[in-house]
Order: sequence, then C-alpha cells, then structure tokens
Amino acid sequence: MPDLSDVTRGRLLYGGDYNPEQWPEEVWPEDVRLMKEAGVNSVTLGVFSWSKLEPRPGERDFGWLDRLMDLMHDSGVGVVLATPTASPPPWMGHLHPDTLPRDAEGRTEWWGGRQHFSHSSAVYRRYAAAITEDLAARYAGHPALTLWHINNEYCTYDFGDEAAARFRSWLRHRYGTLDALNTAWGTAFWSQGYGDWAEVLPPRHAHYLKNPTQVLDFKRFTSDMLLECYTAERDIVRRHTPHLPVTTNFMPLWAGQDAWRWAEEEDVVSVDLYPDPRDPLGAQSGALVQDMTRSQARGPWMLMEQAAGAVNWRRVNRPKPRGLNRLWSLQAVARGADAVCYFQWRQSRQGAEKFHSGMVGHAGEQGRTYQEVKRLGADLARIAPHVSGGRITADVAVLHDWHSWWAGDQEARPSHEVDYPRVLSAWHRALWQAHLTTDFAHPGHDLSGYRLVVVPQLYLLTDAAVDSLLAYVRGGGTLVCGFLTGVADQDDRVRPGGMDARLRELFGIRTLHEWWPLEPGETADCEGGLRGTLWSEELEPDGTADETVPYEGGELDGLPAVLRKGRAWYVSTLPEPEALRALLTRVATGAGVRPALDGLPDGVEAVRRGDLLFLLNHDREPVTVDVPGTHHDLLTEATVTDRITLGRYGAAVLKP
Repeated sequence: MPDLSDVTRGRLLYGGDYNPEQWPEEVWPEDVRLMKEAGVNSVTLGVFSWSKLEPRPGERDFGWLDRLMDLMHDSGVGVVLATPTASPPPWMGHLHPDTLPRDAEGRTEWWGGRQHFSHSSAVYRRYAAAITEDLAARYAGHPALTLWHINNEYCTYDFGDEAAARFRSWLRHRYGTLDALNTAWGTAFWSQGYGDWAEVLPPRHAHYLKNPTQVLDFKRFTSDMLLECYTAERDIVRRHTPHLPVTTNFMPLWAGQDAWRWAEEEDVVSVDLYPDPRDPLGAQSGALVQDMTRSQARGPWMLMEQAAGAVNWRRVNRPKPRGLNRLWSLQAVARGADAVCYFQWRQSRQGAEKFHSGMVGHAGEQGRTYQEVKRLGADLARIAPHVSGGRITADVAVLHDWHSWWAGDQEARPSHEVDYPRVLSAWHRALWQAHLTTDFAHPGHDLSGYRLVVVPQLYLLTDAAVDSLLAYVRGGGTLVCGFLTGVADQDDRVRPGGMDARLRELFGIRTLHEWWPLEPGETADCEGGLRGTLWSEELEPDGTADETVPYEGGELDGLPAVLRKGRAWYVSTLPEPEALRALLTRVATGAGVRPALDGLPDGVEAVRRGDLLFLLNHDREPVTVDVPGTHHDLLTEATVTDRITLGRYGAAVLKP
C-alpha cells in the first residue's frame, strides 16, 4: 500500500489547512505568494466545505475547487484533499432529522456547529458516500493531489434509535446469543437480565449507576461505527486512486477511538497536537503524543494540526512565546514526524474559531507569527534531505490500551482521583525526564525487541495479554507494572483475588487484601525517602520477592509498596515525580537501557533519529551541552566540537 514516503519523496511536508472559501478570490494570489516565501509545500483543502460543494441535495459546485487545485499545482504546492463529511450542510439535518445524533439524555445535537452527524444513519452514510465518490472521480487524475484526508477528528457519539438498532446488531455479532450477552454483562445484578434483543439499548440516562460492561461495549461499538464511516469513504477514494495514501486525523489520546485498531486501516497516521504553552510540562505532553503516534504508524507520521500561536478553547488562551513554535515543531520531527502542518493557513475573521491562530495571523505578514513560520519553513527545508524517512529505535515500550482505559473509567470505582491519562502521563514523564526514548505498544504486540516494558496501569487485561507479559519476562525482558493492573478480564469481570493470579505469582504477591486510595494531597511515606501519591495497596508478599520497598507509618506500615522478583517489578502507588524518575532510571540502567546522550542538563531533550541527534532546549535560558566528538549542525551549518550552546528555546540537529 502507498505510505507517507510516496508523498514526501525526501522532503518534510510543511503547510496546513487552507480554507480559501472564507475569503474573496482576490486574496488567493496573495496566499500563494506568502506560501512560497514561507516554504509551504502542502495544503489541505475542503475539510469543512460540504455546503459549498453541495449547496442543495444532489447539486454540485466544483468550479471554485477546480480553480484552487489548478492554482496550487501551478504554484508547486501539493494538495491533501479532504472529504467534507465532518460537517454536513444545514439542509441535511432539516430534511433528514434522523441524521442528527442524540446524546445520552435524548437531546438532539443540531446543525450550527460541526460533527453533527449520526455515525449509524444510513441516510448520512449515503450522502457522505455520494460526495466522496464525486470528489474522487473528479480529482483522481489531478496533478496537485498527493494524499486523501477523510472527514476530520472523528468524535461523535450517538444514543438515538438508529444507533440503538446498530448497537444491537453489533452485540449479536459479538456475543451470538442473549445468554452470552447476559453472562458478559453480569445482568444477574440488579435484575437486568435481557429476554429479547429489542430490550437492549445504549447506556442512556439512568436513575443510578449504569451497567459498566454495557458502557464498555458501547464505547467499543462507537469506535467501530466511526471506523466503518472512515473505511467506507477510504475505500471509495482508494478505488479511484490506489496509488495515493489515505489518512484521517486523530486527536491526542482521545477516549473515543481505539487508535491501535484505527491505525491498521490508515496508510498514513496523523494527529492534531495542541499542548498548552503555559504548561511547564507542555513539551512532555507533546512528546507523549508524538511517541504514541509514531508507534501507531510504526514509522514516520504526520502532524496534521498544531497552532502557530494561541488557540481559542481554553479558559485563558495564551500565544506561544517567541521561539516555542519552532522548538515544538522540531520536537515533532525529532520524534518521527515527516509532516509539520497547522490549523490553519490564514486566521479566520468570522466564525467560531476567529481567535484561533493561523500561520498568517490577523497581524498579517509583518506579524511575529508569520515571520516565525517563515523561519521554520527554511529550517525544515534545510534538514529534510537528511531526516525524511528516518527511523527511531527505542529500547523501552510503554503499554497502553483503549479498552483498559474505557473499563477503568467507570462511574463506580475506588477513586475518581485516579485518572488514567494522568497516570500514563506521569510514567511517561519520568522516562522523558530521564532522557529515555520510548515507544508505545499494545499489550498484545510482540514485545521481545524491547529491553524494558513499562505498564503504568492496565486495569483490564485479556488472558492473551497476561500470557504475553509472562512470556516477555521469561524471555529475559524487564517488566515494571503500576497499580490497578490485571484487575479485570475482557468483560470487566474482577479476577479472583483482585489481580490475575499469574501476575501475583510473577511479582511475589500472595494476597492483595485491600485497595487504599489516597485523598487529594495525601501521601504515603515509604522506605528510602520514596513518597507515594494517589493510591496504595495492602499487599501480603509470598516470600519469593528479591527486593521490597515497604510503606512506613499508617495502616500499611511494613507492607511492600514496591516489589521486585527477578526482572519483574510491581509499584503499588504513584511515586512523586522525582522518585518515579529515580526508580525507572535504576530499572532501565539494570536492563541495559541508555539515554540518547549522557550528562544532559534538565530541560534539554535529546532524541536520535537515524544517525541524527536532535538537541532541544525547553528553557528560556541558554544552556551548554557536552556532545563528545565532532558534528555538523544542519540548522546553522556550523561545526560542533565536544560542546554546543543552545539559546532560549534553542535547537540543534547534529550529524556526525
């Protein structure tokens, strides 16, 4: 199948969403001039243009898009052509109210925003297929077309009647019989036994707590229905242009899609990434998403959207300080991106996102934002021949699974303070601050190529996943697991003993007596100065552990907070950041894992991509970094011998 390399061809793609339908055509030549000056070589067209392409049912207006496609080709700018199906025209909802989704309270989501479509609606799917078919047929042979972008940020839930019928069909396929469904859902509890398929509904508004396995299956169903919408449109464009890759853009660590499964259906994996510039850990947040996206892509990936300046959805929307846009863009390239793109090219003057920045802001070409965009374009063009297609090798894998997240995020659980993304981020942050490059992996993946596998939290583990972890350790790998791992099976049925018995044996645990969640701000002291947060557990060891770190004081005094049995570690709390960093550094060193560069100062990130070493200074103050040997800095063309000074938000791309 085609992939991103068929589009990049030794370049790094640079550009963003281009929505010229918001502007008079007289502006288009000016856009082209500014694009050329900024080094833009790729734009995405048509994402939200359905009402312009199909102003009334069955009508087509392609003239404006024809002129744009020709203009882009004549200007040497490639086009990522989007299907416009994320935002149906008002006429569709007006004529076909059944195409509009309903929430769990039964309220209709009306047109006037975006994503107002029912993924299960046969009418919506028919209209979406028709406009996609006509787009593909018209532009399949156009020389500007380089890649297809399907829909945009799939994120729609629907609890309506048509979705309910599709949910029942999905459940029939999954379970076969009502008896099997009743067993999986544990419907003996609260008299929920189903005697007819017609009785089964989505988890709509309920008087009290909903059945957690019903909720889990509805999340699985929603991901699958959205994926059906994607693959239907993908198959249409692929039939017309089998030589061109197809993508759709993920939102970072969004709960609504099983992105492992989705990535298998994409030729190019792409993501939208918007860390908060006020967040002192914004760079780590970006690195997490970049590592996860690269792992889903199993190679180079596409940064489909980022902001050149401020966004518009936070309570306070601060712009990026001078230099931060360049730094975070280079961070994405360092971690595997072969495309750096934005939403959007020119900042809107009207509509809901007129305060969301563009590559060309309201200040125009003299504004700082555009001037920084120009500088970045020159940087990317300079390093592209050396970096495009380059791979990243990691010795550490962090395990993540959407089904486990969905199951653990239920209404009735031991602590609502335990937030899965927060826990995942804390463990990744410790590795990032230890300067260890990580992949992400699904618990069912082949883990044998990694020296260290880290499981921040996998509440739900299938038998096959447990077997995979055991086989990994038996094969010589080092495993570190966080709390609340292996609690439930695939149907969210708590395993006997509160943790899978095979895992208890692996870690040297005889009995898990009680979970002891901690209050906000409460800590659990442990031997050696380690202090736990968020969670603790009353564990009775079986005497086979090679090493333990006990709790000190309180109800758990003397009981193990951390156990090591051979190469398997279990951590029953969330250590404070420095303690977790120290623990994982120790474990990684024992497993033979080394940083990309020794002796790095805090605030400096080092990543190796192919034979290149990226150095990124995330501080506002200059810093000097020791780099033994002689290197060539591709960004400055300077020769670097033994050390280099990085300025405020500075970066270097060093080639031996």
